[in-house]
Amino acid sequence: MLKRWLALSGGWLAWSWALAVLAVTAALVILDASVGSVSGYWSRHSFSSSVLSGLLVLLLTVLIVDRVVRIRQLRNQSRAIAAQAAVVLAQAVRARDAITHASKPGAHSDEASGELRTYTLMLLISTPVLIDSTVPRTFLESAQRVALQLSRALRATGDEQASRAKARLDEGVRQLRRAADPLLQALSPNERAAASSDEADSGSDG
Repeated sequence: MLKRWLALSGGWLAWSWALAVLAVTAALVILDASVGSVSGYWSRHSFSSSVLSGLLVLLLTVLIVDRVVRIRQLRNQSRAIAAQAAVVLAQAVRARDAITHASKPGAHSDEASGELRTYTLMLLISTPVLIDSTVPRTFLESAQRVALQLSRALRATGDEQASRAKARLDEGVRQLRRAADPLLQALSPNERAAASSDEADSGSDG
């Protein structure tokens, strides 16, 4: 949970800068209140103290307040992102199974080509939703790699080439599932179970 929250809010580096500015601000306030020479210095240099305090307030606003607002926005979008990820994952499984079935002797590749086109279209539609933050973007990058692996597996000729392409495709789908896991946490247990059921149904159909 902490890892996902940090990813949504910009990571450890972003918050370390925010905490550093907060610590500097707190230290200056304590010094101003407890050390007479420091308080006198700020009184004699009112313009400098105004500029410094304004800069610190600006930094705190940019580094903390804006990130809190961003986290709230992403939380509001998290269910839509999770639903999109579940749909893309289920279609990836369907496309993989269709391509695996098409590689068997006597099978036709029309269905496999159709599933791959559907998967590619889903990626195009999902990109604006998934590209805005780190965790969804990682899932999107995995999904794009799966699209490439699906295309290579569909075009593979010969048993050895097809076997290597299928192994890479299976590993790509496993990585896609792992990338989807933190996104799917935004769904209810019943919704996650339904998504898993859809994937299982796709696998059994293939």
